[in-house]
Amino acid sequence: MIELPAMVDGHSHAFQRALRGRAERPAPGRDDFWGWREAMYELADDLDPDRIHELSLATYREMAAAGYGLVGEFHYVHHQPGGAPYDDPNAMAKAVAEAAVQAGVDIVLLPAAYHRAGWAGADHPAQGAQRRFADPDVEAFLARVDDLRTWAAGRVGVGVGVAAHSARAVPASWLEAIAAYAERHGLVRHVHAAEQVREVEEVRAEHGCSPIALLERTGFLGPRSTVVHAVHVGADDVAVLARTGTTVVSCPTTEGNLGDGHPPILDLADAGVPIAIGSDQNLVIDPFAEARELESEARRERRTRRALLARAGGDLWGTLVRAGERALGASSARRIALDPDTMPHLAGVAPEDLPAARVTTAGPVRVRAVLRARP
Repeated sequence: MIELPAMVDGHSHAFQRALRGRAERPAPGRDDFWGWREAMYELADDLDPDRIHELSLATYREMAAAGYGLVGEFHYVHHQPGGAPYDDPNAMAKAVAEAAVQAGVDIVLLPAAYHRAGWAGADHPAQGAQRRFADPDVEAFLARVDDLRTWAAGRVGVGVGVAAHSARAVPASWLEAIAAYAERHGLVRHVHAAEQVREVEEVRAEHGCSPIALLERTGFLGPRSTVVHAVHVGADDVAVLARTGTTVVSCPTTEGNLGDGHPPILDLADAGVPIAIGSDQNLVIDPFAEARELESEARRERRTRRALLARAGGDLWGTLVRAGERALGASSARRIALDPDTMPHLAGVAPEDLPAARVTTAGPVRVRAVLRARP
């Protein structure tokens, strides 16, 4: 039996598991992320608390079986179709959290603020399924976060942070308010940023700077902050992320599936930016595959074999776990026991080479047990 710390999934949208295959259907005229987004909106508009619990439970059970023990759930489907709050405004978030507890995965809920469809010379109000994500003002959003934190306080394995969906989906004043709230309460804060070229262009048109520069300007970045994706960033952005102590969560299999590109991984690593992994759309739920893809992307970036694994002293798995813990402000309190009989790709590997082989030869893995570590 091989025992390891359970991996941290720094960024998940559990309900998107239902897009497997469905989101690969051709979208006429939209051969990109924005075409995929329409399929996601269609799914999101069909959710209710029971359905999102069902999908989340399936996702988290698969995570537990794959070797994840802690997940950051970036949750943005808050309201009823049309945008009216549920009688319990946190009904959807609670259904997701209860699914994680039931599946045996610790969770940090990251309720995400959303206000608008974007900016093109002026605010564009949320449309269609986006109304389920949106709040009329940042005060209403933060009041709901307060209530969710109170509910989670008495539940083992459930934590709460806070998020802004993106610099496109909220105005700068919201970023400032969310950052200030997180600082007052000592919470981690997350945001999608620099995932798409169009997103970068819209932020530059509105604010005259990159998304990373805007996040710094509004006080959103810092040691308890996480930027998800950071694909389309330049040298100045990397320097800002390093200087502010911000973590980056890369989602290699999702970024590849959506055609996003990939972050400048070795530039980030060399600057000292912590890098964690996330399953994001949950098309693939396999931390070994995510680690392998991240390492492979880094090697391709500079056509070198001395990439993240070398910088981690051979223990890339442990490095990713620690970065994920930093991103979520929580410890991965679980360990996993792997069944070597189900891992032919590791057969015959010398014991001293197993840490490197685990993240470069990713194959089918069976987790025999997920164990909560002793305090």
